[in-house]
Amino acid sequence: MRIGTINIEKPLLLAPMEDVTDQAFRIVCKRLGADIVYTEFVNSEGLVRNSEKTKKKMDFRDEERPFGIQIYGGEESSMEGAARIAESLQPDIIDINCGCWVRNVVGCGAGSGLLRDMPKMERIVSAVVKTVKIPVTVKTRIGWDAESINIVDIAKMIEQTGAAAMTIHCRTRSQAHKGEPDFSWIPKAKSAVSIPVIANGSLETPEKIRDVFKETGCDGVMIGRGAIENPWLFKQTKHFLSTGILLSCPTIEERFRLLMEHLQLSVECKGERKGVIEFRKHYTGYLKGLYGASKVRQEMMLFVELEPTMVRLLEYRDELLSHDVIQSNSDHVEAA
Repeated sequence: MRIGTINIEKPLLLAPMEDVTDQAFRIVCKRLGADIVYTEFVNSEGLVRNSEKTKKKMDFRDEERPFGIQIYGGEESSMEGAARIAESLQPDIIDINCGCWVRNVVGCGAGSGLLRDMPKMERIVSAVVKTVKIPVTVKTRIGWDAESINIVDIAKMIEQTGAAAMTIHCRTRSQAHKGEPDFSWIPKAKSAVSIPVIANGSLETPEKIRDVFKETGCDGVMIGRGAIENPWLFKQTKHFLSTGILLSCPTIEERFRLLMEHLQLSVECKGERKGVIEFRKHYTGYLKGLYGASKVRQEMMLFVELEPTMVRLLEYRDELLSHDVIQSNSDHVEAA
């Protein structure tokens, strides 16, 4: 798949996700094999009004490249201004969000709200493409609802604006994240355009990702929520695609090693207190299915400093390893 100077065979992309794809999480996913990563949603109005909180979302390190900044908004002038500001940071891609289903975004005529106004969507995408020199891509959905699926026309329009690629979340806006995505629209869109088409929507296992590549002919796959609970998905999928062999699930040691690496990155990027507090949302994924996880997650909500947090996590890891040894010995006795 080629986007500007980026050329990657069957790339795995980390989807832009609000309150998830901050710098620390992007670095973790990149180190585990994500080919292209994106910021959280960056509000164009916040950027042009010089909001420090909004600008902070665009901080990145060179190790994240190829790296994209995703902007959203419902006004051409704000999107043009935001695109200029984003480009000044020298990302590899600017992506336009035309797929977010959340009510307050849609209510401003942004995100998937643009699916109800194709001329406006075309003006915004065209304006951004003309404003910047780096590649512009678009992430969208197959339509507003089941009665107004128009992704083929949207794909043609996106290509005509000069956009370099598009990602299709294969659900309608009315579905949000419910129901099964309809990947049959990917080959239909691909047959209508020559730009790369990337598939997105509940791609949470290596097998499903392989099947979507094979059955749709998509140029790349964008992984969203599947990476939250399993950031190893990028590594697992690449291994499976190249060998046909599924890697085993991460061990307890591997889980905690990555958890603590991620936590330390969060503190590096945000400062100690904020880094520790905002990391809390990740414990559910890292500790899922582990003995006593619910109680430990509750404890983690009380920590605001790194050292005691790390001490408790190491204690919990050792408790789990000890529990596994006891359980293993018990099983051996019973089997005997």
